[in-house]
Amino acid sequence: MGNQSKLFERRKKRTRYKITQTAGGRPRLSIFRSGKHIYAQIIDDRAAETIVVASTNEKEGKPAKTYNVEAAAAVGKKIAERALAKGLKAVVFDRGGYIYHGRVKALAEAAREGGLEF
Repeated sequence: MGNQSKLFERRKKRTRYKITQTAGGRPRLSIFRSGKHIYAQIIDDRAAETIVVASTNEKEGKPAKTYNVEAAAAVGKKIAERALAKGLKAVVFDRGGYIYHGRVKALAEAAREGGLEF
């Protein structure tokens, strides 16, 4: 494992630890960012199940470019409306080891605008 991936794993563990200390039973909005796509899912850690999923890799409503800030914002809006349809309003944002910048920030802000609270 290279130094970059070790640092990423340390940031990821630190973020998850802080979330588990302050979550208060709220589900977790977890993201994964690859080179081409961005994925978001809301997870209930107590029941160990995924409640809602959204990504740029879906067949319906797939943007022309899946790796830019606009596509990430579309995923944020999509996850927010699906969560509200399931009755979820308050979540905890889990950025993983990613820095809160660019696509990650765009997804989070779009989810907030869509009605999620975190």
